Amino acid sequence: MKRTLEPELMEDVAQARAYARADFAEENQGFVDRFRGYFPDWHSGHVVDLGCGPGDIPIRFLRAYPEARVTAVDASRPMLDLAAEAIAGAGLANHITLRCERFQSLVLSEQADVLLSNSLLHHVPNPLQFWFRLKQLAKPGACILVMDLLRPDSPETAQALVEQYAPKEDPILKRDFYHSLLAAFTEDEVAAQLAEMNLSRLLIDVPDDRHWVVGGTIL
Repeated sequence: MKRTLEPELMEDVAQARAYARADFAEENQGFVDRFRGYFPDWHSGHVVDLGCGPGDIPIRFLRAYPEARVTAVDASRPMLDLAAEAIAGAGLANHITLRCERFQSLVLSEQADVLLSNSLLHHVPNPLQFWFRLKQLAKPGACILVMDLLRPDSPETAQALVEQYAPKEDPILKRDFYHSLLAAFTEDEVAAQLAEMNLSRLLIDVPDDRHWVVGGTIL
């Protein structure tokens, strides 16, 4: 099945709220736990989260690493407004800097010791832009962890995954999940992207039937 692009930004308030209300606790905590497994000796530094959405991963990351400093980036204002509410509610507003910007134009005063991204790449028309900016924003030796959806073989399989993993979610969320699966990349496509950007040092894993993960340190 060929990739079908979806809108790059989730700017509709109803979409953002449906996403924020959805139960991603297992996936998001698993993302933070996977970081600990990849980088057991890391404890503190500047963390950049590209595509932070409603802020659940930055919150979970800071609970695991209270000495970290997080810059959370998302180009969707409705998403970032929800993130600000969640972060304030968690008492972490002094530890997380929110930036409403596209990653393509993001400028940091300090490069990242850690660069995280979950479910951003499938929104990007040209994936090489993402990997290029990742190299620019991260320090040499930075810890990298990127997770995203895995494109299935057919629209029918995509719909089956939606019904399997989000049967009781908001219809808006189910619709967006389906379109995101169609816009996602295969493991082979991600491997080719990494090779083209001289990032083959990063390793790809496929932990389940709907996600791929790329992790490692960057030269």
